Amino acid sequence: MFMSSPRTLFDKIWDRHVVVTRNGNEALLYIDRNYVHDGSFHAFGALAKEGRKVRKPRQTFAVVDHYVPTLGREQGLAGIADPEVRGMIELLEHNAKVNGIAHFGIDDPRQGIVHVVGPELGLTQPGLTITCGDSHTSTHGALGALAIGIGASQSKQILATQCLWQKKPRTLRVTVDGALAPGVSAKDVILAIIAEIGTAGATGHVIEYAGAAIRALSMQGRLTVCNMSIEAGARAGMVVPDDTTFQYLAGREYAPRRADWDKALEFWRSLPTDESASFDREVHLDGARLEPMITWGTSPEEAAPVGGLVPDPQKIIDLDKRAHSVQALAYMDLKPGMPLTDIKIDRAFIGTCTNGRIEDLRAAAAVLKGRKAVVPAWVSPGSTAVMRQAEVEGLDRIFRDAGFEWRASGCSSCAAMNGDSVPAGMRCASTSNRNFEGRQGKGARTHLMSPAMVAAAAVTGKITDVRKLV
Repeated sequence: MFMSSPRTLFDKIWDRHVVVTRNGNEALLYIDRNYVHDGSFHAFGALAKEGRKVRKPRQTFAVVDHYVPTLGREQGLAGIADPEVRGMIELLEHNAKVNGIAHFGIDDPRQGIVHVVGPELGLTQPGLTITCGDSHTSTHGALGALAIGIGASQSKQILATQCLWQKKPRTLRVTVDGALAPGVSAKDVILAIIAEIGTAGATGHVIEYAGAAIRALSMQGRLTVCNMSIEAGARAGMVVPDDTTFQYLAGREYAPRRADWDKALEFWRSLPTDESASFDREVHLDGARLEPMITWGTSPEEAAPVGGLVPDPQKIIDLDKRAHSVQALAYMDLKPGMPLTDIKIDRAFIGTCTNGRIEDLRAAAAVLKGRKAVVPAWVSPGSTAVMRQAEVEGLDRIFRDAGFEWRASGCSSCAAMNGDSVPAGMRCASTSNRNFEGRQGKGARTHLMSPAMVAAAAVTGKITDVRKLV
């Protein structure tokens, strides 16, 4: 009797979606879900120029997030002062309407950052292939999907054909065993992983995150880990679906129901990596030894435990990394050997597709309750639904009482595309995912960390080990 060889979660999804292959390792993949946002107008424009329409409109979903303002939202489109931004938001609505695509616009209660909205609505499900014109599409892999960030030309290809040519990546399993200590979060886990393997450490690979520490994470924690897979150079990040996944999806707007739910569960339970399946590479970390992490440089791999020191570039063996760290320290205005906890901050920001979920807001609010921020700070929830839930729980009042601005949902200060920028020379404690030069504004200096760590920095005015406050 023929027996198939053991396969990984990635292999199972890849094999199921191959339409045709060419050149050995390249495949035309069928795409189950395609997300578009207000920056996707190039793909729609190219499609229209050829006289085409969207091939499978019911499998494409439009979300306004990148450029949408977080202030003045009660006025809707009328509150957008920049005519170019208003035009992009209106264009997304137009493109969605003419192509019959579901659209979560500026006034829709389901609006939010696309990588928060997809899982939140149950659109993201185990076993699916998912694409979006944004590098952090890897977020959706937390639910056991193969989620890939794409460019404008690839987006056009998917809109026109519902398929995408891809070279088959290699596989990397990152196992984080042990139990995380109190005060250590999913953001600390992924920053520790990137610090260990580097921003090119997973290039050409899909990462499967495994181990006791990963399995113990909530779905929101897993979303944070998979979100920053791209910062390690990976094509995608994934976590095998389990009861945590299924409980998260149950009852969500687009999740299967009744008999379809039972059928979906049967399929989802077949997806986890086979016990004897092999990976091209393996990396192991001890979760019990991890500490709260922050970045000191201008790359996510330039990160260290909060109790550490700014490193001396001359002690870095890799010449390219040494040169980058010299440049990074000059930009960040830091000196080798100084304690990270001596770094003063000027701004604090909580939000983004990395850490803008309700669990993230709860963690920050727990630190802020009864305290006052000593620097300007703001919160932009990851979705309108998250914002409303936070308000029901009274978290918005905790943030406001602490001196934080409570803003509407959007990408906000992640990339400073909508006016939520950090002034030149200012240092920001941020829950976002990238810290390269100018990411949060020209001349801005970004330190990546968890929501609780941002809250701790906001109330002390400097990098602070949150474990000393809680």
